[in-house]
Amino acid sequence: MGVQKLCFVANRSAKAKASLDALSARYGNVALKDADIIVALGGDGLMLHTLHETQHLPTPVYGMNRGSVGFLMNEYAEDDLLERLAEAEEAVIHPLKMIAQCADGSQIEALAINEVSLLRHGPQAAKLRISVDGRERLPELACDGALVSTPAGSTAYNYSAHGPILPIGAEILALTAMAAFRPRRWRGALLPMSARVRFDVLEPEKRPVNAVADGKEAVDVLSVEIFNEPNVAHRILFDPGHGLEERLIREQFV
Repeated sequence: MGVQKLCFVANRSAKAKASLDALSARYGNVALKDADIIVALGGDGLMLHTLHETQHLPTPVYGMNRGSVGFLMNEYAEDDLLERLAEAEEAVIHPLKMIAQCADGSQIEALAINEVSLLRHGPQAAKLRISVDGRERLPELACDGALVSTPAGSTAYNYSAHGPILPIGAEILALTAMAAFRPRRWRGALLPMSARVRFDVLEPEKRPVNAVADGKEAVDVLSVEIFNEPNVAHRILFDPGHGLEERLIREQFV
């Protein structure tokens, strides 16, 4: 990969800002639209933010960890950056799209690289009806919430909710329940990437539910549809031998 122009972006931490200054002085720093590669300095939160903000560009993003969590990031080093970028492996991932209908009549649309989650917004358990591709699959799930995760996001919130880790090329989505009460201990389902999942909130006034797609929240939702968005492609770069597929496999043996 012939690299000439880099754009560095950083989160707000002092450590990341210091790295931004040092790397910019050493390698230059051009505008996003002019860059061959975007280098994100922070944690996974910054990586997700950068991917969302630059999804209209064909430019790949290479992350270096200057935050607390760095599953999507490479190790930080100032030396030999151009050589590392030239040898980097690329992973292309497609986000999920969320379409949420809210109690106030509004419709919220958002993209999620990791997951779309529904969470109870009150003291009582949420009650959700789950349909897949227009067919009701679970008439009532009483729970703290539920989520649909991509393979790239399967080690994040999904894994914390005891969902499965998915290989990056599996073409599978994970539907995972959080603290399922009825059906007791229901752990979710594996669905094809082409599946269209719909959640309908039962008793929404008594049991309000919010939906979140990579940080964008829809409040008091009545229904949420979630499906893969193949028209959006995010390009992420990793050091050789440390690509996303390897990381997902390695995480299962920790």
